[in-house]
Amino acid sequence: MDKNTIWAIVLSSLVLFASFFIQNKYFAKEQPVENAGSVQAQTEQLQNTAGSGLSALQSTVPLLNVPEQSDDTLEEQEYVVETEKIKAVFTNRGGDLVSYELKGHLDKGTPVQMAKNISLSNRAFSLSLGGASNAIINDLFNVKIIDDKTIGFYKKFSISNTSGGQDSFILVKQYSFDEKEYLFKLDITIDGEKDMNGLAFGDAAYTLRSSPQIGPYYNPKADRYERRTFMFFTKEKIKKLNLSDGNVKTYDKPFSWAGVAGKYFVQQIVPLSSSTIQSAEYSTKNKIDNFQDAQLLLVRSPVSGSFVQDSYYVYMGPKVEKNLKSYNNAAENNWKLSGLKLDESLGSGWLGWLETFLKFLMEFFYKLIPNWGVSIILMTILLKLVMYPLTKKSSVATLKMQELQPRIQEIQTKYKNNPEKMNAEMGKFYKEAGYNPLSGCLPLLIQFPLIFAMFNLFNNYFEFRGAMFIPGWIPDLSVGDSVYVFPAGLPLIGELPLRLLPIIYVASQLLFTKITQSASANVSGNNSMKYMMYGMPLFFFFMFYSAPAGLLLYWTISNFLQLIQQLVINKMMHAKRVEMGLAEADAPKKAPVTKKKK
Repeated sequence: MDKNTIWAIVLSSLVLFASFFIQNKYFAKEQPVENAGSVQAQTEQLQNTAGSGLSALQSTVPLLNVPEQSDDTLEEQEYVVETEKIKAVFTNRGGDLVSYELKGHLDKGTPVQMAKNISLSNRAFSLSLGGASNAIINDLFNVKIIDDKTIGFYKKFSISNTSGGQDSFILVKQYSFDEKEYLFKLDITIDGEKDMNGLAFGDAAYTLRSSPQIGPYYNPKADRYERRTFMFFTKEKIKKLNLSDGNVKTYDKPFSWAGVAGKYFVQQIVPLSSSTIQSAEYSTKNKIDNFQDAQLLLVRSPVSGSFVQDSYYVYMGPKVEKNLKSYNNAAENNWKLSGLKLDESLGSGWLGWLETFLKFLMEFFYKLIPNWGVSIILMTILLKLVMYPLTKKSSVATLKMQELQPRIQEIQTKYKNNPEKMNAEMGKFYKEAGYNPLSGCLPLLIQFPLIFAMFNLFNNYFEFRGAMFIPGWIPDLSVGDSVYVFPAGLPLIGELPLRLLPIIYVASQLLFTKITQSASANVSGNNSMKYMMYGMPLFFFFMFYSAPAGLLLYWTISNFLQLIQQLVINKMMHAKRVEMGLAEADAPKKAPVTKKKK
């Protein structure tokens, strides 16, 4: 056997031993995978082009001796991991995500993209050594495909230490996916030489970035119902923050998870050891194609010693309650995670219970008739029937107030210079008459929470996204309806679709206002009241012109039902006026007729 052959055998053995070590230490499988066919072609190509790469190493070989491809031989490549739920595309430049599509959810005919605003200087789950202001790592990494749901990236770095020498360490990023989950796991490992005293650049080891922006695309100036909200969950409470364009803020309080939420989709990052995250920055600083970033930057505390492995669970998917709640119970998700409370991103404050009840009603009707528009109408009818006794009581209270008005004015005139005496006499009078002045306000007080709950629900309920009610008119309850789009746009406005629902809504509101005038004898002469009753619907027309069709459908049906109720109540009130002798007083007075003398 010649000398060259012996050297070849020795070097090949070292490569194999080193490969065994890295695979066992950093890229061990988290779960058995039955089907690896989708990545086999990539694996074969990688083995042919990546030189030594990572094949199978023994733990007896130091990691820092692992052979790597030189930067001269590495080429930038993309790698795909695909599951039932998502399609993720990685680049070996930094070991980052450049695309993350939700296969079951479409945006104008293509899958919703959760990794947007990707650029050379800003990618999803990129790392920067040190603080958030430092540039991301743009080096080309070596790649190891463990199976069709797990991929790893690794690279050796050398840095100057405090002694003036050099410290070397391997940086490893491993992504692990599950076939049926939107949530994936990201492991970041730093493995340095034995004499390495830690990793710190100033007061941070590294900064992990979320996706620069999540889809779908929206225009903040045109779509006032879509926004990006930063969220931090800690101590059973959620903190929601909004940031104006071009700003960066720091959140330095402890948190269990941090996230960025849109109207229907959300990304949430859960550090397995949250105590290692010293702060989070949330940024809208960069803009691409008129689409502002909405990005989280998690700053990791300095690393002590030569080895650390940080794990993060990342949810990137729809804001659907059953999906997010599954991570509260280990038996309901394949990762066997519990208590993450990701569903807190759906929280609506003190009205959350009311939104839950309204969703229950709509889902009940949807099971009977599988159309969300019909479900909204049936829920509205039910609510109006339940509210009718209170509405009737309010109208009767209004009638009672008219009956007592002469005596009230008499007391107000008599004690106008003595407010305390006037209030005492008014209270005494109300008690004797058996009238509670607040009784007419009760339906209004009940409806205010209902209005707020409906507004939030119809703006965020995922099931309305893409839900058709009437083809050609209301194809999507989550956006405004459209019957015509002006081809050349409108002066000073630009492209604006003609929407029919806001027009019907305002017409129903004005008609309802006209009918309710007959219930009050004093409205016709009150100019300020006239402005409120006729001006407010017009104001709402412009304010809610682009509101979700589901919300306007609820308000419009509610107005028509209220109109019918008011006609019934007005007829009843007129009969009572006749009984109380108020009918003649309410009727318009005719001018006296004078006869001409012949």
